[in-house]
Amino acid sequence: MSQKKFFLVLLVISSVSLLLHHGGHFSWTIKAFLGCPSLRPLPSSGLKAKHTSVAFLKTHKTASTTVQNILFRFAERHNLTVALPVQACAHQFCYPRPFSARFVHPHTVPARVVASHMRLNASELRRVVPADAVYVTILREPAAMFESLFSYYNQHCLSFRRVPNGSLEAFLDDPWRYYRPEEKDSMYARNTLTFDLGGEKDRPADAAYVAGLVGEVERVFSLVMIAEHFDESLVLLRHLLSWDLEDVLYVKLNMRSPGSRRSLGAGLPARIRAWNALDAQLYDHFNASLWRRLAGLGAACVGREVRLLRRARDRLVRGCFGGRLPQLRPATQIRNKELRPWQPSARVDIVGYDLPHNGSRPAGPSQDVCLKLIMPEVQYSQRLLRIQSLRYRRGYPKRLPPPLRPTLARRRLHVGSFRDFLGPALNQRPRGSQTRAGRGGRFSRRQLS
Repeated sequence: MSQKKFFLVLLVISSVSLLLHHGGHFSWTIKAFLGCPSLRPLPSSGLKAKHTSVAFLKTHKTASTTVQNILFRFAERHNLTVALPVQACAHQFCYPRPFSARFVHPHTVPARVVASHMRLNASELRRVVPADAVYVTILREPAAMFESLFSYYNQHCLSFRRVPNGSLEAFLDDPWRYYRPEEKDSMYARNTLTFDLGGEKDRPADAAYVAGLVGEVERVFSLVMIAEHFDESLVLLRHLLSWDLEDVLYVKLNMRSPGSRRSLGAGLPARIRAWNALDAQLYDHFNASLWRRLAGLGAACVGREVRLLRRARDRLVRGCFGGRLPQLRPATQIRNKELRPWQPSARVDIVGYDLPHNGSRPAGPSQDVCLKLIMPEVQYSQRLLRIQSLRYRRGYPKRLPPPLRPTLARRRLHVGSFRDFLGPALNQRPRGSQTRAGRGGRFSRRQLS
């Protein structure tokens, strides 16, 4: 080997060693590149640009708030418009009504990212996001999910409120004694995943209907994440979108305190799955599908990515919390009101995080980065709406007046037309619920659930 070639080889080895020693997302890319040939089309390699159009169907009690936070932060970093609900819909797209483009706030279109709660209506969703948008959702094991739903919505869902002493066991002993299919909020009490995905929650779980439902989900969504395998799902998401490691770091959000959870005794998971048979079959299908896709990447490579992701996440979190892992706190103990998670009822304690004082936090991520990392859904949605409305108003003189939507152009416009248009959404609040006090209290307690 000539001296010139030897010098070049030595230079390459030294450069790679230096990058690996100093860490960062480039070192993570090099490790994956060298160790996993099947993973070579990585974002930082320059072979593929990051994908910036994402439609995320946010399902209930599935770790979807954590995914939403990842998407919100990515959108802010890249100056992408996030579709947000009109104020009458609170922070959800007038759920449980099927999604409509009319539910999107006019200051948040055209949008690149959608990530708020909705009931899927794929044709309407396509009117909001670009044609090249990647569709993603997340599922959770039905027994664990139903226990969470029963606890979280115990005071909102009438099917749950009827149960003596709030007993999950009593409900499962005779569900039809308490459950009313056509009742408001009944979607929380049976096959919630099926309902969120646009299916019929009370259909018999016959093979033909399940096959059709699975086929429709596969046709719409490029990735169905699984909550029990969250980090592995993020590996697939990162590759699907050609994102960097830093784009998928997170902390867990919207969690219940240990005292608000109940363990499922022997036999209860099977009874829950039988009551939610459609959800169970959906979950089993897409859980198996997830692992087939992971196997295609290679177990060793996926394991390496997961380990690197967790290390990077711990570095970020420790940088935000004074060199230690964060402590979950009840909402009443969180000093910063922007960080207090909403509480569905007095029976459930949703915990969150509080940042240390600036003086106790060593050099690392900025205060703004750390704040967004742990910001609850309602506050982050409001923040994005403020930012995007300001941007919209600044650019308003340059815009042409937006054309009326076809459905509205045919209607007589009068003083009450807007209220007529949103009437059903405005009347979603259950009887006896209390709205927030103060002039700015636009959201009912029910709408914030």
